[in-house]
Amino acid sequence: MKKHSDKFILIGDRILITQKKHAKTTKSGLFLPPGVKEKENIQFGYVEKVGPGYPIPIPREPDEEWKPSKEEAAYIPLQPKAGDLAIYLQDNAFEFEYEGLKYIIVSQHSVLMLIRDED
Repeated sequence: MKKHSDKFILIGDRILITQKKHAKTTKSGLFLPPGVKEKENIQFGYVEKVGPGYPIPIPREPDEEWKPSKEEAAYIPLQPKAGDLAIYLQDNAFEFEYEGLKYIIVSQHSVLMLIRDED
């Protein structure tokens, strides 16, 4: 079965994240009302998919700019990989819902740290 994120095509340095579930109580057992953790500036989420990266301009000969380029675009790849736990800034994130699932899109510069389980 295909995941919904397989339908998405990310542009440039964008990263698709699903937000990590928040605890409903504090460590001491106090109940947290809905929305308290979502308003914090730093959030956690799992990387679902990443864009191609930062585009690199294709060098051309100065006297032949009129010729169409047959080369494919080249990109500097992004550091995150699918499955990483990303710690990112909420202020720079865009949240949307698709077929009942919530997704978040952030740029690589909004990601503060990645936690990768190599196993």
